[in-house]
Amino acid sequence: MEKKIYTPGILQYIPFFYVVWSDDLVSASEVNVVERAIEKDTSLSDMEKVLLNSWLQVKNPPKNEEFKNWKQTISNSGIKLLEGETYPLTTFSQKVVCHYHETCPFNEHLKNIEVNLGIQPNHYNHLFEVEVEHIASANTYVAEELSVILKGKHAHVIDRFQEFIQHSLFDWDVHRQKEDFREVVLEQVKFLAENGYGAMAYPSAYGGTGDMEGYATIFENLMYVDGSLTIKFGVQFGLFGGSIQKLGTKYHHDTYLTDAGKATLLGCFAMTETGHGSNVRGIKTTATYRKEDDSLIIHTPGENDNKEYIGNALHSKIASVFAQLIVDGKNEGVHAILVPLRNEKHELLPGIRIEDNGYKLGLNGVDNGKIWFNQVKVPRKNLLNKYGSITDDGAYYSEIDNPNKRFFTMLGTLVGGRICVARAGLGGAKMALTIAVKHALKRRQFNDSIKIQEDLLMDYPTHQLRLTPLVASAYVYHATLDKMMEIYCDESQPDKRKVETQVAGLKSIITWYANSTIQECREACGGKGYLLENRIADLKGDVDIFTTFEGDNNVLLQLAAKGVLSDFKSEFNSAGFSSVLKLLSQQLSDKFATVNPIYSNNVDTEHLYNPKFHKHAFDYRTRRLTYTLAMRIRDYIKKGVPSYQAFLKVQTHLLALGKAYSIELAYNTYLQFTENIQDEKHRALFQKLGTLFALYEIRKDASWYLEQGYIGGTKSKAIRQRVERLCTELRPHIHVLVDGFGIPDNCLTAPIAN
Repeated sequence: MEKKIYTPGILQYIPFFYVVWSDDLVSASEVNVVERAIEKDTSLSDMEKVLLNSWLQVKNPPKNEEFKNWKQTISNSGIKLLEGETYPLTTFSQKVVCHYHETCPFNEHLKNIEVNLGIQPNHYNHLFEVEVEHIASANTYVAEELSVILKGKHAHVIDRFQEFIQHSLFDWDVHRQKEDFREVVLEQVKFLAENGYGAMAYPSAYGGTGDMEGYATIFENLMYVDGSLTIKFGVQFGLFGGSIQKLGTKYHHDTYLTDAGKATLLGCFAMTETGHGSNVRGIKTTATYRKEDDSLIIHTPGENDNKEYIGNALHSKIASVFAQLIVDGKNEGVHAILVPLRNEKHELLPGIRIEDNGYKLGLNGVDNGKIWFNQVKVPRKNLLNKYGSITDDGAYYSEIDNPNKRFFTMLGTLVGGRICVARAGLGGAKMALTIAVKHALKRRQFNDSIKIQEDLLMDYPTHQLRLTPLVASAYVYHATLDKMMEIYCDESQPDKRKVETQVAGLKSIITWYANSTIQECREACGGKGYLLENRIADLKGDVDIFTTFEGDNNVLLQLAAKGVLSDFKSEFNSAGFSSVLKLLSQQLSDKFATVNPIYSNNVDTEHLYNPKFHKHAFDYRTRRLTYTLAMRIRDYIKKGVPSYQAFLKVQTHLLALGKAYSIELAYNTYLQFTENIQDEKHRALFQKLGTLFALYEIRKDASWYLEQGYIGGTKSKAIRQRVERLCTELRPHIHVLVDGFGIPDNCLTAPIAN
């Protein structure tokens, strides 16, 4: 074959044309992207543009002879295709031109073709008879520097704690017998308490440092040791101790809080009941005030009204029991009372019955149990009376007159627990991702007939698409939960209703994310992921329950949606509906008539990568769902349907709104976080992770956006291509990104991660 020499202008486009025509399925939109690039390329002569455009005729494709010339020209250059380049094909084309000609500038128009068409190395590297260089990880970024950014102001606390858990007591092992496992976990909890970590969130007068934010960070880090330890720790110091701290007054603090923080007084948090689950307002346990001996009588009225799934139940000597407080024959609503369970010999006290819940899917190092009370008498002073008390003359008194407001204020004090559960779930997801990614950067499978060495799992586009968006989401949710805890701990904002709404939604989407992520990581590791030694199996079992404790996710999402509907200003009920609807109508009624078709089909990279587009897309979805939900409820109520029944009819709509609101909240919070990163290089990386998160989430709900006409088919396809493209761009940095989570080496015991 006669060797054909191409001009630099033509030659730089040849690798692109070769890729575009390789599958004989060139679409009009693809041709249009290339045509626009050629038209704008001032480096091309008119003759070169004519020739290039002649190769773009869908009905008259280039001849086979031309294809052979292209392939021979590319192969004879001997240039390597480097997957780790930011723009691999554009850079490759530039190097090919450099081989044949003296001048070979980088062409921005080619870069735009590569980005807009979503061209990825794994789609075309088999086409070129050149060496493709696979690299496990680029050295553009340093994991420790990413970790410092994530730790933020808590770096000192986290670093000190991670050094502390290198103690041999925290070495991971397989425990087959729950009794043995529970003793190990109890010993670990006591050791943490002895070293000041149990009381960390308590005031200094009771052995703590008042650092609730720091407490949340170590809560996540405990997941790297063991899930059972994390939950046992949270029950003792967060739920039991936290209920005393948040719901009690000085007497309770002085009497119990120091011992709770030292774990010399083991306690449990008895709220959930077998027959009533997440319906805390509807629990049946009663605490009846008896004036003659100034006492409260705690009683379980029915066999199915027992406290259920109570962590620490078998080790505890005392419980914070949530019950209907009855004073002078009137039910004053749910309150918490401290009820002793056992004596100094650890024998059950009269009227107390406790049973072991037995083996569970996970968390078998936590002693969950059932508790019944049979006319158990405790002093009046055992009532945790910050929000409601019984006076010396036997009358009920509360500074919060409205029972509903009093109930939600009391529960609002426990929002910190939901943040910690979400952080624990996130810790599990980070752990699984780190193991799966490290495995994928070592494990090889399949090759072509030419290569001897098989390809790394992480070099397959499917593997990148499975794991990379989940890594990006971990970064987004980390920054979001940090901010939520900061807001929750802000004493200048005593009204916690807004943050309660926010956390209800975030706890739901993050714990669901954690479960789906761990499952994906298990599958991504094949049979190795199924082995106990590689830790993912335990993570699956341990994190699964996070979706239903501290509030069932489906219930919490409805709570979040109702918070959106009421604009955080009042409880949403039939009485307040008209004013709420009026507010919504004023804000939303004219915003959804039509979507500009130019906008709905805009596939320019600058637009798709622009945070303004992401914010608009998320805001549009939340506002649209809010408005249409309000209209549906209004129509039901107009027809005479009671408000409770109206809400039942729109439950799926409520869930959709709760999810949409929470995703938008997470993205906006993360965006603010990235804007505060001082170093430009790191800020760009974190923003790219945010872009991937946004497009991935929009893509997951593409059917809704298509139904609304917000995006067209062309834009939906472009978003999918951008997601794949971003996964490829982040491939060289994926190892550094998971190392950036900052999981201590001594906790990464999985053999496949080492």
